[in-house]
Amino acid sequence: MDFVEGGWPGSNPRDDEFFKEASKLELKSSRLVAFGSTCKHGNIPKDDPNLMALATCGADWCCIFGKTWDFHVTEALKISLKDNIRLIRDSVSFLKRSGKKVIFDAEHFFDGFFRNKEYALETIVAAADAGADWIVLCDTNGGTLPEEIEKAVKEVSEAMKTPLGIHCHNDSDLATSCSLAAVRAGCTMVQGTINGIGERCGNANLCTVAPNLSLKMDMDLGKADIAGITELSRYVGEIANMVPNPGMPYVGSRAFAHKGGIHVSALTKDPRTYEHVEPSSVGNKRRILVSDMAGRASISEKLRELGMDESNDDRRIMEIVKDLESRGYQFEGADASFELLVKRLRGELEPKFDIIGFRVYTDDDGSDGSLSEASIKVSDRKGHMEHTAADGNGPVNALDNALRKGIASFYPELDDVRLIDYKVRVLDEGEGTRTGVRVLIRSTDGKEDWTTVGVSVNIIEASLVALKDSVEYALMRQPKSER
Repeated sequence: MDFVEGGWPGSNPRDDEFFKEASKLELKSSRLVAFGSTCKHGNIPKDDPNLMALATCGADWCCIFGKTWDFHVTEALKISLKDNIRLIRDSVSFLKRSGKKVIFDAEHFFDGFFRNKEYALETIVAAADAGADWIVLCDTNGGTLPEEIEKAVKEVSEAMKTPLGIHCHNDSDLATSCSLAAVRAGCTMVQGTINGIGERCGNANLCTVAPNLSLKMDMDLGKADIAGITELSRYVGEIANMVPNPGMPYVGSRAFAHKGGIHVSALTKDPRTYEHVEPSSVGNKRRILVSDMAGRASISEKLRELGMDESNDDRRIMEIVKDLESRGYQFEGADASFELLVKRLRGELEPKFDIIGFRVYTDDDGSDGSLSEASIKVSDRKGHMEHTAADGNGPVNALDNALRKGIASFYPELDDVRLIDYKVRVLDEGEGTRTGVRVLIRSTDGKEDWTTVGVSVNIIEASLVALKDSVEYALMRQPKSER
């Protein structure tokens, strides 16, 4: 990325600390940018706290926004149109004299352009004349159509020499389309965010915009490595504690996932039949999902994906999968359970332990929460028995703790295995509390994670089935010397 906007100096202690630390970074490809607004009406730039914070921050580049829609000037700022022009000109000039390079974000530009074109153009000309290095046209409300964006940008690009950029919000689900239209019309900077994170409906998603520019429009993105975009998407999601949408184009976990038998059969002949780009071009990978829609081609391809022998039992596996899914199982999101199923059918997996019995108690002591306790009896393949109990935050957590505690003496290598996600799906809502449930459990050993599934009319039993599969899978992955 050529520019990384870090925040608003002076707005809060955290952003001040950020620029203090970030200015020490030796950035090779990116330029750090500080964000802010034009001078407040009634202030002169050198006395304006906002502009002074920008002028003295550690970033060489500053991005300031100013009003370009006359309606906003008169109704939001409550000042005259001429006063607003003066604020823009004086603010940009002050930052340039302070040694900064300036990006001017023309806020609400397209709304202004189609309602009072002369004034909207006057605002950005004022910024350019004051020395702005970039003029970025903003669709702040996210309501402009791509063809309108393209028309406005073409007209502006013919009238100005200053480089143009585009900044789109996604309120109409058009931020990507509008950004690409702006590039076609002459913009050479696209502002956006990773995964489209932003207020309301978000900003233009750079994880979609960048691959489209590179792979579809043959744009030279310089040092940007599109093959790293999927990793970047997941990394930012982890840092922001916001799980990326699995259905995101290019980088989502479902972007190249296939489950229809006809689709998979065609993919095995040529991936171009159902994929518009090679998954590896954006750092993603193809996934074959096993479901009740699976044909023999889907099963065979899934076995190859998992590194398993295809043999001649794909039809039998397909029939069993469809039967189990008719009873509520779902293997398209539970590869670990599918692999265990196949190995058990083939007699390749010897059970490492058995669950003899279990009990779960939940006591309500009148406080804010209730205490759950689970006891379980397990035995290893040599017949050694363990009877243990454990408390937990709810019955499933208690059962998970008791199970792991019970088999820890048999398999100490499971100490690193833990549950990281737990989902319950009611199978038939019309049956009320009598209905069956499907439980999906995601586990990790700190290096990889895997998902298992369990189904029962008893939520505890369904959870135990998924938990048992999770532990069995962890043991199966251990090197033979450790088993």
